[in-house]
Amino acid sequence: MSTAIRTAASLLAALVLLAPLCTAAVAAEEPAKPAAPTLTEVLAASSVSVSGYLDVSYQHLSGTGVFADGSPDRVFDARQDSFSVHQAAVTIAYQPKQGFGALVNLIAGQDADVFAPYDINPGAHSKFDYPQAYLQYASGPLTIIAGRYVTLAGAETIDPRTDMNFSRSIIYGFAIPFAHTGIRATVVASEQFTFVVGVVNGWDDLKDTNKAKTAELGATFAPAKAFSLSLAGYFGKERVGGLTEVGPEGQRKLVDVIGTWNATDALSVVLNYDWGRQDGGAANAGVARWNGLAGYLNYSFNDHWRASLRSEYLDDQDGYRTGLVQKWRETTLTVAWMPSKAVELRLEGRADRSDHSVFVKDSAYFASAGDPQFLGDRQSSVALEALYKF
Repeated sequence: MSTAIRTAASLLAALVLLAPLCTAAVAAEEPAKPAAPTLTEVLAASSVSVSGYLDVSYQHLSGTGVFADGSPDRVFDARQDSFSVHQAAVTIAYQPKQGFGALVNLIAGQDADVFAPYDINPGAHSKFDYPQAYLQYASGPLTIIAGRYVTLAGAETIDPRTDMNFSRSIIYGFAIPFAHTGIRATVVASEQFTFVVGVVNGWDDLKDTNKAKTAELGATFAPAKAFSLSLAGYFGKERVGGLTEVGPEGQRKLVDVIGTWNATDALSVVLNYDWGRQDGGAANAGVARWNGLAGYLNYSFNDHWRASLRSEYLDDQDGYRTGLVQKWRETTLTVAWMPSKAVELRLEGRADRSDHSVFVKDSAYFASAGDPQFLGDRQSSVALEALYKF
């Protein structure tokens, strides 16, 4: 019996030693099957790009996030103490250098209700929007897009990946529009000059609020890699009451100027100025005017750490943009850490101040028939933002 066991054990050991050799021989006889292409490889071959991000935060706000008239006093960050899913976004684009293409940008999250267009706004509550969805035709230096797309105005955008701070600036939220519906032509005249002309329904309109259209003009001058100057203008008749199809109309004008200076590879300085007016928007149907200036100082310590300092003001001379006559200032400091290309964490502190007591400190203000003790001229916030990009 012991001899049989030893013989069986010897045969088993031999099989174990020979198995890899047999497998290799079989593999050598059979041709290797090519690996299936990945989704990224398929998209790259078809010239279709897919990108996106997830933007979440926790914020502490000293006030209630609203002005004395009940309107928001921040853009996307108007919650007192809350975790928030701001945006879960994806952009799918086919944009060849010649011929037809298209782009669609889908966004879900609480921010979507803020930039949703008329006739979804006011009162948007779906937590979903598409700030960009357009067809494109390119031929040489000319590109034409038709559909919905973001505004030319402003140094900041809806997309948090392009912004240096967590919170949006005052002038981004209260001096300019978010997006437009219409047709836009861009001509790259040279390496230094780019020109834009378009016709749109108006400010933040999917469905126009009146029969008049708004002209869109833009130009960028970049005499050197370190410096660029961009100008944008919007001129057209709009409803004085904003996103509504009733009420008086009047000419609305906006001029936006952005200057960018890349002083070094690590340091950049940006200035953004806005001037606007609305005929019939002031008391006694007079002309309402507003203007604002934002300055940014951005510094990259290395590939993983950077900081951004923003300081700005908005002079709402007639209370047309914020609902209250005021001179509103704020200063923001944001420190960002990028442990990888896909992940960015931002820690931000911000202080706002108005020349009037316009910030509601406690919601008891509305239950007390407007008791001024619940109002203040200052507001502050601290926020932690996590941004995942793909």
